[in-house]
Amino acid sequence: MERILVVEDEAGIVDFLERGLSAEGFSVVSALDGNEGLELALRDDVDLVVLDLMLPERSGMDVLAALRESKPALPVIVLTARGEIEDRVAGLDAGAVDYLVKPFSLSELGARIRAQLRVAGQTPTTTLSAAGIDVNLLTREVHRAEQLVRLSTTEFELLVYLMRNRGRVVSREQILRAVWGYGYDPGTNVVDVYIGYLRRKLGDGGKTPIVTVRSVGYIFDGVD
Repeated sequence: MERILVVEDEAGIVDFLERGLSAEGFSVVSALDGNEGLELALRDDVDLVVLDLMLPERSGMDVLAALRESKPALPVIVLTARGEIEDRVAGLDAGAVDYLVKPFSLSELGARIRAQLRVAGQTPTTTLSAAGIDVNLLTREVHRAEQLVRLSTTEFELLVYLMRNRGRVVSREQILRAVWGYGYDPGTNVVDVYIGYLRRKLGDGGKTPIVTVRSVGYIFDGVD
């Protein structure tokens, strides 16, 4: 089920979108201001953002700019009361994939969301970026703060898995299966050993975004 983030400050519209998009088969989360919306978009695993431009705390254009910097592959549909051509062009030039003017048809919004999700699904991701760490999946190079970080093959695969599950706790069993290709062995500490390797190589003043969740596993929890 695709997860849609709605960033809109009018509670009535939020309720309308949550009910309507849920009925369309989407999982919906929402935020009522720009700061909360940006935090959710960066922290949570969302597939598309429906973004109002007129927001408290942080404008929709500022949110859009920050998302284009941190999650360039995340599709954003701008939803606003502004109907002027200049505003529509500005939103699209800033990185929005589509634009809807209020009042709008929920069925049209649903159709546009599905269209953009199809496009996103056909576009392979070649880079991952979070918490100042940039991973090129083609060249297999990793940079932190623009400095090259040399990783072994296993360290690289472990980092990619954690970053692809950003904001989500993953167990040692899940990591073993995804990175090493075998099930959980209570007698092995290989995951913890390689987490230690990664933390040392990615360390920046003693801090890394790889956080231990006691008795469960690990989470890549960095927010730029």
